[in-house]
Amino acid sequence: MEAELGKLISEHVRHTFKYTPGPAEVRSWERSIPTLANDLVDAGLGEVEMLIEYKLPMCSKRADVVLAGQHPETDEPSYVVVELKQWSEAESWEDDPAMVLVPNQPGGPKLHPLLQVRGYCDQIGDFVASIEDPAKQLRGAAYLHNAHEPAVRDLFDLPPDDQGRLFTAQRRGDFLDFLRSRLAPRSGAEAADRLLSGRIRPSRQLMKVAAAEVRERSQFTLLDDQKAAFQTVMHAVQRAHEDDRKTAVIISGGPGSGKSVIALSLLGELSRNGTSALHATGSKAFTTTMRRVAGHRQPRVKKMFLYFNSFMTSSPNQFDVLICDEAHRIRETSVNRYTRRELRTDRPQVDELLAAARVPVFLLDEHQVVRPGEMGTVETIREHARARGMEVHEISLAGQFRCGGSARYEDWVLRLLGLAPDGPVPWEGDEAFELGVASSPSEMEDLLRPALDRGESARLSAGYCWPWSKADKNGPLADDVRIGDWARPWNSRLDTWLPDAPPSALWATEEGGFNQVGCVYTAQGFEYDWSGVILGPDLVFREGRLVVDRKASRDPELLRKPTDQEADSLIRNTYKVLLTRGMRGTLLYSTDPETQGFLTSLVHGTG
Repeated sequence: MEAELGKLISEHVRHTFKYTPGPAEVRSWERSIPTLANDLVDAGLGEVEMLIEYKLPMCSKRADVVLAGQHPETDEPSYVVVELKQWSEAESWEDDPAMVLVPNQPGGPKLHPLLQVRGYCDQIGDFVASIEDPAKQLRGAAYLHNAHEPAVRDLFDLPPDDQGRLFTAQRRGDFLDFLRSRLAPRSGAEAADRLLSGRIRPSRQLMKVAAAEVRERSQFTLLDDQKAAFQTVMHAVQRAHEDDRKTAVIISGGPGSGKSVIALSLLGELSRNGTSALHATGSKAFTTTMRRVAGHRQPRVKKMFLYFNSFMTSSPNQFDVLICDEAHRIRETSVNRYTRRELRTDRPQVDELLAAARVPVFLLDEHQVVRPGEMGTVETIREHARARGMEVHEISLAGQFRCGGSARYEDWVLRLLGLAPDGPVPWEGDEAFELGVASSPSEMEDLLRPALDRGESARLSAGYCWPWSKADKNGPLADDVRIGDWARPWNSRLDTWLPDAPPSALWATEEGGFNQVGCVYTAQGFEYDWSGVILGPDLVFREGRLVVDRKASRDPELLRKPTDQEADSLIRNTYKVLLTRGMRGTLLYSTDPETQGFLTSLVHGTG
């Protein structure tokens, strides 16, 4: 059996994960798995089940081994997650106990194996429904079976806990005692079957944490149409359970209408009721920020915020509710350049989302489709839902603003951009909203910067009409947006902080973002008090209306796929997004003199 072990596990991995392991991975199985098996036999635990290369729920990671059996005292199912390492030596990386350097191992510093196995335990406990009490049923161990302590002394600087204990060859006796304390010398087949057949859903413990975290935030208060939309979803969930049927809920509304407040309120309430619910978006910036907001004090809550392409392999009705925020970002398919070959299909992404839950909820603004391949419209979702025999409820949040903003201004923007009928009209004012035209980007900055001193938020954004240099994590951002003698960088492309700029996903929300020019992909989904928008040469005033010049765009997404008609719609929607981020006021500036004069005449009544 040992001689064939690598081959057998390889076949299992190929069949289960559609992935062909490399020679190094096969050698690691051939060397580590027999060692663990012999330890189990020597501990008198030969009947314990070994689940090798166990796929963790809701992610692509795999645990080396999960040992399944019964607890020696309670007879309840008991599991030990084991991370096997062949390392013979390792040391802390630059005095950081969370990271380790392993000689002769490629790839640089690695996560400490205790943190690795703790994460695996958390993921299993948070998403496998058959694990009813993770604190009692789950334990984790990192086993360095080739290592003796002087060579890995640094690794013991990280304190152990129930979800992660470290053992070496020198501590093999302790490891056997640990196994005996968690697993009885009886068959583990039933416990293994229970784990493998358990539904994948947020656990009661995770939902309890999420409910407390979200419901304690006082700003999540629903008003009028928002409350009606919330109740519509809750009613659909109740009927789905009582009548065993699927219902799709589509909630549409403009900027500031409270779509994300509804989404978070639903997540909190459903979790409190024990209903399995997840939140998903198609935007990295938006998901990153939602994780920070809703998981501010409880990092585990962040796991409930996923992406639209996370449900390619979900089973039908795997969840009770799937909350699809920013659903205008739904793409034609979930396939991208990183998708494994065996998962590449032509299945529409909207069908994956509709199938994954009994009640899929879509929150969207149809005028925010800004990239080729995005297809999140009310009509598209409705058609796909009805094709699956689903009932569909539609709610409009038109005109419902939760913390400022102006319905009159949004209507003015839609008419300005040709997204609503009857053409542009002069701005007639709104006491709740300020609109102005700056004479230059420099003046725009000068007018907006005092808001920061008052503790308010302000950002500058622009159409994608300038080149965008590759970011260097060791240097400043390049001043790519150049207008006359004024120049500023685009927002950072990086996921990490720079000395003078927040990460890409946090440009709209973190301190320092005002010093860069945001693009639509980092501004979309966010609101700030004051907004400055630079209209580039891709949208200019000619013969009585604003027209699109796609050749002036520098957006790689718009230079390839779309037809002229599609590009026209996407560029108009891009400016619709940029022009509706400010909740207290917006300043405009156009690089085109004729367009600048037109805007000035509309806003200030002069030419």
